[in-house]
Amino acid sequence: MWDKLRRQVWRWRGIWAIAPTATAMVFLVRATGLLQGLELAALDVFFRLRPWEDPDERVLVVGISENDLQRYGHPINDQLLAEALDYIAAGQPRAIGLDIYRDLPVPPAYAEIVRQFQQQPELLTQTPPLEPGYAQLNQLYREIENLIGIAKITGGVDRVAPPPVLYELGRIGANDLPRDKDGRLRRAFLYLTDPQSEEIVLSIGLRLAMLHLEPYGISPQVTEDDRQWVQLGDTIFVPLSSGDGGYGAFDDRGYQIFINYRNNGKTFEAIDLQDILERQVPLEIFRDRTVLIGHTAESLKDFFDTPFSIQAEGIQRTSGVEVHANVVSHILSATLDGRSQILTLPKPLEWVWIFLAAVSGASLAWIWRYSDRAMRLLGQILSGTIIIGIAYWAFLQGWWIPLLPSLLAQSLAALSVVAYVARSAVDIRHTFSRYLTDEVVANLLETPDGLKLGGERRRITILTSDLRGFTSISERLPPEDVVSILNIYLEAMADAITSYQGTIDEFMGDGILVLFGAPTQRGDDAERAVACAIAMQQAMTQVNQKMTELDLPNLEMGIGINTGEVVVGNIGSLKRTKYGIVGSQVNLTYRIESYTVGGQILITESTLKDVDSVIDFDAEDKVCPKGVTQPISIYSVVGISGKHNLTLSRDQLPLHDLNPALPVSFTPLHGKQLSDRHYPAQLIKLSPHGAHLSSTHGADLLMNLRFIIDLPEAFSNRTEEFYGKVIKDDTVSPNCFAIRLTAVPLELKAYFEQLYEAN
Repeated sequence: MWDKLRRQVWRWRGIWAIAPTATAMVFLVRATGLLQGLELAALDVFFRLRPWEDPDERVLVVGISENDLQRYGHPINDQLLAEALDYIAAGQPRAIGLDIYRDLPVPPAYAEIVRQFQQQPELLTQTPPLEPGYAQLNQLYREIENLIGIAKITGGVDRVAPPPVLYELGRIGANDLPRDKDGRLRRAFLYLTDPQSEEIVLSIGLRLAMLHLEPYGISPQVTEDDRQWVQLGDTIFVPLSSGDGGYGAFDDRGYQIFINYRNNGKTFEAIDLQDILERQVPLEIFRDRTVLIGHTAESLKDFFDTPFSIQAEGIQRTSGVEVHANVVSHILSATLDGRSQILTLPKPLEWVWIFLAAVSGASLAWIWRYSDRAMRLLGQILSGTIIIGIAYWAFLQGWWIPLLPSLLAQSLAALSVVAYVARSAVDIRHTFSRYLTDEVVANLLETPDGLKLGGERRRITILTSDLRGFTSISERLPPEDVVSILNIYLEAMADAITSYQGTIDEFMGDGILVLFGAPTQRGDDAERAVACAIAMQQAMTQVNQKMTELDLPNLEMGIGINTGEVVVGNIGSLKRTKYGIVGSQVNLTYRIESYTVGGQILITESTLKDVDSVIDFDAEDKVCPKGVTQPISIYSVVGISGKHNLTLSRDQLPLHDLNPALPVSFTPLHGKQLSDRHYPAQLIKLSPHGAHLSSTHGADLLMNLRFIIDLPEAFSNRTEEFYGKVIKDDTVSPNCFAIRLTAVPLELKAYFEQLYEAN
C-alpha cells in the first residue's frame, strides 16, 4: 500500500510541489496590493455582464436637471423647494430624501425679488424682508415626518452642516460615499461616526430604507454575537473590512457594504422638478414610494464613476442622488425580496480557492506535458475559462471571489510545470550529450525537421566495435557483473566517441554503431572516425584497470570502419522513432569488424582514400565478406598523424615454444554457427595473446575457431574451451597456422600464463 502511495506521489510530484508554491507567490503579490486595481476592474466587468433586472418601482428620483437650473436658477430657492416638498408629501410617499445641502436660507434670485416687489410692495415693510419661503420650508420640515435631510460628516473643512430644523428633529442622514483608489463608488456607509461629536450618524440610504420598512414592522437590530452586525428582518448586512475580497488595505472606518447596483445604476423612474412645480405629474406617482430629490444636472458635477462607467464607450457617470437610490434599493431588495448582496469569502476559503486554481493549472499542464503545444494551450484556456465561469456564477449568487489571483495562480502553476518539464528536458538533453554531441542533440531537437520521419542518401563513415569473446565471458558471470562490465566499457567508449563528434546510433549489447557525417556532415568525417577508433582502443587500458580492481576479466575490442553511401534519417512511426541508417554499407562495416582481433582496427579501401595522407597501417589483406562478389582490401590501422597524432601500442609479447606440445581440437565457426567437423591439432607456441598450432587440417585466414583442451589435474582436471581467430604470420612453419586468442576462461588463462612463464 505504501509503495503504491509513494508511486502516486512521485507520479504527481510536479503538482504537489508547484501548486502550493504558486499559491504562496500569489499571496505575496496580493499582499502588496498590486492586484487590487485588476480585481476591482474584473468585478466591474461582472456587473456589466450581469443579466438585466427590472427597475425597482419602490424608489423614485426627482432630479433637478439642466432645464430646471435654467428656468429657476441655482440653487433652487426655498420657496420653490417648499412647493415641491409640499406636493410630494401630499402624494403620501413612504419616505422623502432631500439630497441637497440646505444649511443656509436660499432667497429667490434678484429677478424674482424685483417681480415680487412689483406685485407686493408691502413686502418692503416686513422684517426680515422676503423670508416667507424659508419659513415655509422650515414649517414643512416639521410637518413632513418622513423627510430626511443630509449632512456631509467627513472631509474636515469640506464638512457641510445639515438643515438646522431637521438636525433639531433628528431627521438627518449622512450622504458621504467612500471612493476607491480609482475614484469609483463601489461601497456605501450604513452608518459612520462623526469625527467631531463622536456620535453615530446613519446614512441617508439606511434612514430612508428604515422609513420604508416601518409598515412591515421591520426595524434595525444588531446580531446577538460579538460581531454586532446590522440586521433588518432576516437579512444580515455583513460589513467590509480592510483586505476583504479583492481589496488591499483601505480606510474601513464606519459600517461599509458593497452597493449591489441595478443594471447601469440609472434604472429608477425619474421626473424633473419642473414637472412637480407645474403639477405635470399626478400625486399617485409618489404613493408608498421612497422619493429622493437631488441634482441631475451635469453642470453641477455631482456625478461619480461606478462599475458601469466606461469612459472609452462614452457611458456617463452616475449622479449622487441615483447612487443613493441604489443604496436604498439594495437594502430594500435584500430585506424584502431576498436579492443577493455582494459578500466576500473568509480568508481561508479564498486561499483554498486560489490553491485549487493553481492545482487546476498545474494538473492540466502536468497531464498534457508531453502533448503538443496547441493541446497544452487549449488545456490552460479551458482551465482559465472554468475559473472565470465559476467566479461569474458565484457573483450572480452574491459572492465576490478572487478572479485575478486565481487566474494568476493557475498561470504561474502551469508555467512552473512547463519550466519543470523544460528543466527535465535539459536533464534529458544532458543525458543525451553523454552519447551525442551538443550539436547533434540541437539538430535533432531544435531544428524544424529534426524529428521528421524519412531519410536522405548521404556518404558517411561508419564505425562499429565489439568486444572479443564477450559472449563467453557473460555466460560465466552473474548478470550483475555483466551489467557492471558493460557500464564501465560503454561509458569510456561514449566519452571517446563524443569527444570526436561521433553520433552513437545504437548500443547492441557489447557492440556499438557510430556514425560520422550524420546528422551533421563535415569534411573530416573519415579522419575523425579513425582517430576516434584509436582513442577508443587506448581507452581500453583504463577500462581494464577498472576490471582488475573489480576482480573482473580483462576485455579486448575490435573495430571496423567503412565509408559509403547510406540512407540516414528518422526511422519508425509517429509513436516511436529511431535515428538510424539503412544500406549495404552498414552490413559491410559489420563484416569488416568481424575480421578484427582484440585491439585491432580495420578499415576499408573507401575509408583509406579519405585518410590516405595521414594514416599509418601495418597490414593489408584481401577478404570476401558475405554479400560481396569481389574480394576487397582491408587495412589494419596503427596510427594517424596530423592534428590528431595518435598511435596504437605495438608491444607484443614473444611466443614461447611449448615442450611438450598441448593436444587440442578445433571447430570452425561460420558466423555464429559451429561447424559439425572437429579437427585435431597441437599448441606448439604460446603467448598471453596468441599461439601457433600444428595440424594436418589448415584453417582459412581470419576464420574464428573454437578450441577444446583438457586441463591437468592441478587445474581442476576438466575440459575447457577457448576461442581464437586465424591471423596472418609469415613466421609459421608448414602445416602450421597462427591464431589470436579472443576468449579464454580465467582458469585456462592462468594455466596458459603458467606455461608461458615456465617456457
